[in-house]
Amino acid sequence: MSNALKVNLQSLNQSMTFAAKGMSKHWHMIDTKEEIGGNAAAPAPMEMVLEALGGCTGMDAIAILKKKRTSFTQLDIELLGERSDEHPKVFTDINIKFTLHTDGGEKALKDLEQSVKLSSEKYCSVAAMLRETVNITHESKIVEI
Repeated sequence: MSNALKVNLQSLNQSMTFAAKGMSKHWHMIDTKEEIGGNAAAPAPMEMVLEALGGCTGMDAIAILKKKRTSFTQLDIELLGERSDEHPKVFTDINIKFTLHTDGGEKALKDLEQSVKLSSEKYCSVAAMLRETVNITHESKIVEI
């Protein structure tokens, strides 16, 4: 299984706070709200799903923008996930806003939109897993530098 990934989690002091480490050997924390037993000391699992989607699409978009030789200094990504009211409280809708800081004008905006589309439809594995059950929308804009 050359494509397999493995992660390990350890609970801290019988709380809902976990230390997690994957094959990259980097530790990070996972937690939840205090009112349900956590310490509110780290992102909750559903926040991390949004972070994973944003990171995946962002990395793809940057790689594609670089291949297109699109000039930019920064890419900002904001995700808003709407969840169902009933358990399991899955995401029903996710909107992703991409803001590219560039001096490339309308061409840079077109490049960004194409990059986001390619990521969403072809490259991002997180988006591929979510899109069967979640309505994912995208917005793209540029900030002139």
